[in-house]
Amino acid sequence: MKIIPILLFFIICSPRVFSDDIDLDVLGWPRDIQFKKGVVTIYQPQIESFDKNEIEARSAFAVKPKDKPTVFGAMWFTSRVSTDTDEHLVTFDDIIIKSLKFPEGDEEQVEKLQKALDKKLTGISMTMSLDRFASSIEHLQEGEGKNEEFNNTPPEIYFETSPAVLVFIDGDPILKEVENSNFKYVMNTPYFLVLNASDKKYYLKGGQWWYSSKEIEKGWKSIDAPPKSVSELADQAFQGEGNDVDSLIMQLDKAPKLIISTVPAEIIQTDEEPKFEPVTGTDLLFLTNSESDIIMDINSQQYYILISGRWYTSKQLDNGDWKYIEPNELPEDFNKIPEESDISDVRYSVPGTQESKDALLENTIPQTAEIDRKTATVEVQYDGNPKFSKIESTSISYAENADKTVLLINKKYYCVDDAIWFVSSKATGPWEVCVDVPEEVQDIPPSSSVYNVKYVYVYDHTPEVVYVAYTPGYYGSYAHYGTVIYGTGYRYHPWYMNYYYPRPVTWGFGIHYNPWTGWGFSVGVSYGWISFGWHSYYRGWWGPHGYRYGYRHGYGHGYRHGYRHGYRHGYNAGRRAGYVAGHRASNRPAHSNIYRNRASGVKRTGTRPATRPSNPGSRPSNPNTRPSTKPTNPAAGNRPSTKPANPSTGNRPSTRPANPSTGGKPSTRPSTRENNVYSDRNGNVYKRDNNGSWQQRNNGNWNSNSGNRQNKSSSPSNLNRDYNSRNRGNQRANSYGSRGGSSAPRSRPSGGGGRRR
Repeated sequence: MKIIPILLFFIICSPRVFSDDIDLDVLGWPRDIQFKKGVVTIYQPQIESFDKNEIEARSAFAVKPKDKPTVFGAMWFTSRVSTDTDEHLVTFDDIIIKSLKFPEGDEEQVEKLQKALDKKLTGISMTMSLDRFASSIEHLQEGEGKNEEFNNTPPEIYFETSPAVLVFIDGDPILKEVENSNFKYVMNTPYFLVLNASDKKYYLKGGQWWYSSKEIEKGWKSIDAPPKSVSELADQAFQGEGNDVDSLIMQLDKAPKLIISTVPAEIIQTDEEPKFEPVTGTDLLFLTNSESDIIMDINSQQYYILISGRWYTSKQLDNGDWKYIEPNELPEDFNKIPEESDISDVRYSVPGTQESKDALLENTIPQTAEIDRKTATVEVQYDGNPKFSKIESTSISYAENADKTVLLINKKYYCVDDAIWFVSSKATGPWEVCVDVPEEVQDIPPSSSVYNVKYVYVYDHTPEVVYVAYTPGYYGSYAHYGTVIYGTGYRYHPWYMNYYYPRPVTWGFGIHYNPWTGWGFSVGVSYGWISFGWHSYYRGWWGPHGYRYGYRHGYGHGYRHGYRHGYRHGYNAGRRAGYVAGHRASNRPAHSNIYRNRASGVKRTGTRPATRPSNPGSRPSNPNTRPSTKPTNPAAGNRPSTKPANPSTGNRPSTRPANPSTGGKPSTRPSTRENNVYSDRNGNVYKRDNNGSWQQRNNGNWNSNSGNRQNKSSSPSNLNRDYNSRNRGNQRANSYGSRGGSSAPRSRPSGGGGRRR
């Protein structure tokens, strides 16, 4: 049999061929490799284990020489996995063939083929969509995820029947003078909130609206225009961004009500008095004229609301005595909410549903990068001399007054910046890339403000590079009792002396989970309300540095165009159309690939088959620098910037996948074959027909699998499991690609307004 010469074409030609605008159809399965003597068809890999950034997998494949019968086989391989959540891709690098089996071949041919594959496979990568990869590993998922001691105490919850915006101030207001002016601005809020010494009034700008009050926590009224000096200061703070109306609330004829809170709080609101509709097939009602997730259980007459992924219940909406309820204690009818229901989004927060399982699974998939050890470094600034405090129940101390996370462990200093670990013998550096993270890091409790760094990992290293990764826990997405939640729920105290360093928050910004784009803000706190130019340190509110790019260029862009488009169609009729348009524009998660933001030493793995970083650039290193009395670093300072921050510029890695030259080698293309061929752990090959029956390949024919039920690895349950997982992955990948890089958006936004009627 002429198997070996044919299959060498598979080894020489990487299936990973795509243009700058990724065509996910090309990344589908199976794939054909065309050559003069025939075609090799590779079926979707079946992953057997996934540990850190390594997989063990097997694939069925078919060889069709010209004028000869098709031959089927199975191969086992290991690979280093590189993930790119921005591009929704997973790449298998450093593939090593472990073994092969041809039911229709002989041992001598298999041995020769094994040697040929080992020799030719070096440097070849194989890429698949993140959706298909996630579905391929779902059977490896264990339990409900970590159930750590998160704080689920409800925040203060406001209920409003007319448009309102919650303005959160992190504790008692901290006022700081604006140089060469009569103004002071509130440091510990991300909103434009200033005190004018000339008239002793506070002013707040949000989108097109202006507000004024003599007291900071009450008495706010909308005004037509502020004094000219206040308006000029706002122009400086927003750098022209405030003219971009982006929120549904901003399109109202009347300015929304302001609610000022100095404690953790959330707001739920309805369009006039509450209106309910039944949830088909259940004893539940859901609120139709609200964008908040509010459900009533008819049997108990209890209300349930979903905030930051957590469920709270009360007998009444207005001034309700809200109490946390574990998701596994929800009424049984929550599991019966139909997928097509307008309230179906909450299924992602109901344990046991396929949606909650998908969310948990995606929460475990790491974003990876390759760090150049020679060029990557970090600069840490302290507000005064370094001040370290003990983390409760651990042997670790952390720096309270640093602009980055710095830990003291066993007389060494460790810094996490942009999801990369660094190490030094001194608190002030110099710093080098860390290759061995202390085990003590995993002891950090959620009550600590540096809890998120335990979700940043070092997988492997060479003398040149370090392979690093982070899972969504780094930016505040955690598994909890069978669902995902946002934030630890703890209120962390920010640092302030000469500088203000905020800590991650859970409440105050209407953060909701979207199955297609991850965690995002509700309406009313989006682009045009939060003053980016003024509060250049705002990234601290919502976790690590990577949020900056995702938030400003993702949700801002989407809401701006989406909701405006909706209102052109009318308040009620256009709200759904506007949201869909908006989320097509904002298809990146708020905390998308953090590594893309780093200026030096990072290669975003999963975007090109190179084995070394390409043009890593440089990053200034001055670890002994202390902050001056006048901040000049927009990442740490507190004065309004004279130039708007532009995270899209700078010496960053490319954000688009490379289009490597094929070098004249045959390219891959989508196969006309169905993606319905599988292999079992014994190397047997099976096919599922359109009737749902399984057939095994024997002696050049497909025969019924009924006689092989005793083979556990090829039992109907395992075969059907693999089929169902593959089918779900295909559906999600196709949906993602058909919407220009964003899977189907939720049926309505989260925030003010109402649902589709």
